Amino acid sequence: MKLRRSLLRFFLGFLLLSFAPSSMARFVVEKNSLSVTSPDKIKGTYDSAIGNFGIPQYGGSMAGNVVYPKDNQKACKDFDEFGLSFKSKPGALPTILLLDRGSCFFALKVWNAQKAGASAVLVADDIEEPLITMDTPEEDVSSAKYIENITIPSALIEKSFGERLKKAISSGEMVNVNLDWREAVPHPDDRVEYELWTNSNDECGVKCDMLMEFVKDFKGAAQILEKGGYTQFTPHYITWYCPQAFTLSKQCKSQCINHGRYCAPDPEQDFSSGYDGKDVVIENLRQLCVFKVANESKKPWVWWDYVTDFQIRCPMKEKKYNKVCADAVIKSLDLDNKKIEKCMGDADADSENPVLKEEQDAQVGKGSRGDVTILPTLVVNNRQYRGKLEKGAVLKAICAGFEETTEPVVCLSADVETNECLDNNGGCWQDKVANVTACKDTFRGRVCECPLVDGVQFKGDGYTMCQASGPGRCKINNGGCWHEARNGHAFSACSDDGEVKCQCPPGFQGDGVKNCVDIDECKEKKACQCPECSCKNTWGSYDCSCSGNLLYIRDHDACISKTASEGRSAWAAFWVILFGVAIAAGGAYLVYKYRIRQYMDSEIRAIMAQYMPLDSQAEVPNHVNDERA
Repeated sequence: MKLRRSLLRFFLGFLLLSFAPSSMARFVVEKNSLSVTSPDKIKGTYDSAIGNFGIPQYGGSMAGNVVYPKDNQKACKDFDEFGLSFKSKPGALPTILLLDRGSCFFALKVWNAQKAGASAVLVADDIEEPLITMDTPEEDVSSAKYIENITIPSALIEKSFGERLKKAISSGEMVNVNLDWREAVPHPDDRVEYELWTNSNDECGVKCDMLMEFVKDFKGAAQILEKGGYTQFTPHYITWYCPQAFTLSKQCKSQCINHGRYCAPDPEQDFSSGYDGKDVVIENLRQLCVFKVANESKKPWVWWDYVTDFQIRCPMKEKKYNKVCADAVIKSLDLDNKKIEKCMGDADADSENPVLKEEQDAQVGKGSRGDVTILPTLVVNNRQYRGKLEKGAVLKAICAGFEETTEPVVCLSADVETNECLDNNGGCWQDKVANVTACKDTFRGRVCECPLVDGVQFKGDGYTMCQASGPGRCKINNGGCWHEARNGHAFSACSDDGEVKCQCPPGFQGDGVKNCVDIDECKEKKACQCPECSCKNTWGSYDCSCSGNLLYIRDHDACISKTASEGRSAWAAFWVILFGVAIAAGGAYLVYKYRIRQYMDSEIRAIMAQYMPLDSQAEVPNHVNDERA
């Protein structure tokens, strides 16, 4: 493992040394004007190098009182430990804290000063040398939180100037200075030209995370400026070439394309696993070609949509950083993929790639702009931006590049409203029939989220698919499932049972979403298979008939004779009637027998009562022998 890491560092070192085609790299330090207004003995204008973090007040200025702390003069520790606070009192000038270089990161010094209440920071160099740019720590995860929270401006000053400031402060004099950023960005006309040097790699640590967060946040403002013709934006990507002696090595082959001409460091810094540097180069090339094709169609702002969507939908962590995912994003944005593929060319060819060759040439500084060596780098009107890559700060720098009185409305208002969903539905999923969309306009741009409509929640990725789910889903465009009515019969693949699945009804087959095809039961021999049967397919069902004097029984899939059927039916009726008559006759006979018996009993009692009176009965008079007088 140690040997592998050593080889990796060795190879990356060669890449870094070989990034520029020119013989000498030239790094330009962006400066702002610093004027001392008091005391008179050091009054004058001095240079200071803008820090590459915090928020410089581009287009503005700041007047303040310089303070040199009695303790913690390098600000490597929290000022609370020393009981020091530099928060300005109401009505007083802001505090500009003077610190010494050394012992810890520049960004940590500024962070500790900001927490103690300072409004700006000047760092005095500890050696006599040309000014340098104070940068953020390289991939220092522990410092990520405080770096992104630094909001005050900072600058490096020369050692000799720092000593003069300290001497004046120590003698008890009030030292007032004015920091001026109004000329930090040239502003020649009513259009600002700016470029962003970026990278598609999302596994390079803190800086990659901060870069992608900026792209997502700034997208809305960038597109408004571009659509209004206020700016001309160009994205760029840094590549390196592999030294000639190593072009056939395993490392060069895995990190480069076009036989070592265009390379990028391994994303995970491990040659044996994950993605390779050449994967990053190819995606960088694709993003460049997306911009070129979009620019040709007069819609250069679509690049911002592609980059943000690719970051969301195709991350390395989810193993989706590939061509398939990229093509899906391109399709959702209605871009011509054939033109993009043609622009990219052949990555295996032993020849120059015109697009990437142009990028390597552009890395070399020209005019007032130095070589691009730091990722990310923002260049505004050919001047490298220094400071935190944050929406508000960058917007100030861009607005500072307009000629006075020509600034667009976005530079004069705190609100930036976008209507991205009006253009190609923002590249999100949409059901035009049901008038339902996953596109939502927000302050930062647009998001693709499956909607909630009439109590029915749609589920999916929001870009290519959203399906209604839960009870009631079939009421909204039939739940996105297939449905069709014909000849008075309607069929649907949607079932309102709480599932999202679309399933073709019985008698049909298909995906249930786009189509359900009628099954030909006759052709597939799923019904009407008796020898005498004749089958005819109908939509959603079938009809079966029998030849000759036969009758089809569907449940048994069989044909029987109509005569036999009628005979059997007649005999069945006869026996039913006979059985009924027999039951009726039996019942009548029982009733008759019961009535006769009752009558006979009453007659016998009457006769016996005449001739054999019972003891309990009175004598029945007999009038047979009575004589009439």
